[in-house]
Amino acid sequence: MTKGVAIFASGGGSNMRALVADMTGDHPARPAVVLSNNADAGCISWAQGQGIATEVVDHRPFGADRAAFEAAMTAALAAHAPDIICLAGFMRKLTAGFTDAWAGRMINIHPSLLPKYKGLHTHARALEAGDAQHGCTVHEVTAALDDGPILGQARLDVAPDDTPETLSARVLTLEHRLYPAVLRRFAAGDRSPVTLKG
Repeated sequence: MTKGVAIFASGGGSNMRALVADMTGDHPARPAVVLSNNADAGCISWAQGQGIATEVVDHRPFGADRAAFEAAMTAALAAHAPDIICLAGFMRKLTAGFTDAWAGRMINIHPSLLPKYKGLHTHARALEAGDAQHGCTVHEVTAALDDGPILGQARLDVAPDDTPETLSARVLTLEHRLYPAVLRRFAAGDRSPVTLKG
């Protein structure tokens, strides 16, 4: 039975586009809805152009009340009945109330080789540490930031002349390969990790 996927994004959604492009043919999932906290986000206009349902839940009217914001997102998702949530550059931290409700059904991509460099500025931190390798990780989402069981990693060798910007661009190309590969396996019920090399 085909799974419905909700993709959460806050910006242009390049990982969202990679996921959607792969959800064809014999893929065990299809996009059900794209949800953003930003009505002007490029992911929304792109998804609409592809005929994919969209929802916008602006976080700003909720202030510091994350539970109310998440309740509004849950209500927005109800009509689409997704089986899986993919976070693809969704720039809001989710509380345990939301992540627990989706335990085992929500995944995220992060631009580092977790457990290294949770949070922001991962590429600069990898360079500052003198790491020989860097990459990205897809993991199940828990209430802890950039935590949860690892479902896949892609790695590349850091070049001597890499900057945070060049490293970011190189890792992004790996993200666009890794995330679809993991979702395809995850939607089929297979949680064995995917490993890629750039």
